[in-house]
Amino acid sequence: MPTVSEIERSLFELAPRECAQDWDNVGLLVGRPGNEVRKALVALDITEGVIAEAAQWKADLIVSHHPVIFHGQKSVTDRDPVGRRVMQLVENGIAAICMHTNLDCAGGGVNDVLAEALGIQVPEHFTGEGVGRCGWRAEPMDLPGFVRFVSRTLGCGGVRYADAGKPVHRVAVGGGACGEFEDAAIRAGCDTFVTSDLSYHQFVDAKANGINLIDAGHFPTEDLVCGKVMARLAKRFPDLQVQKSAVHREAIQYYVEGE
Repeated sequence: MPTVSEIERSLFELAPRECAQDWDNVGLLVGRPGNEVRKALVALDITEGVIAEAAQWKADLIVSHHPVIFHGQKSVTDRDPVGRRVMQLVENGIAAICMHTNLDCAGGGVNDVLAEALGIQVPEHFTGEGVGRCGWRAEPMDLPGFVRFVSRTLGCGGVRYADAGKPVHRVAVGGGACGEFEDAAIRAGCDTFVTSDLSYHQFVDAKANGINLIDAGHFPTEDLVCGKVMARLAKRFPDLQVQKSAVHREAIQYYVEGE
């Protein structure tokens, strides 16, 4: 069976450590590198629910996109959420490997998977950081129809959007919070930008800036990559049991009048 460090090395081949942003925290964050792994659970986040699921399944490892330890952690106690999660991982003998901004930038990573799902042909980089992809869809589409397509394809509970009065043809995508790259999407000649966590003022200025904005949510724009990670692990380590978390879902709930 593979060890934790062998799995970490394989994931860094997919998403090299050097591609991570300087402020990020990636790789093996909890656990012993030499421990063998028989079962690995894949999830976008390592929540207490995901850890409980992994423990019940007797998993040896959780592979996630978002780091379980992100900001400087000066103590590990049950007095805060991060400390509780780290303690639960250690107490259950579960290691944690996290691939974050390196997986955003990687070929075949978050943004390539998102671009493919939304029908972007021959996606290309449009930011200096390597985050996000842009390209042409086969045929132009009206914005309301494209919004419905995005929502259904990504399984969104709700979609926020602003109409700049343009058909959807050249599209930029940014998995997760990529609103800071709106100007780069405009410079790349895109008429539409799909990302998450956009601000109110970005929506207000969308028409003036000449770009349709679609906020499809942080979880829906990134969760697709879990399938890619699972496929990578299954191919590289045929004897390893790998499954996606069944309990981790979109944290944001949407109220709809009449329901």
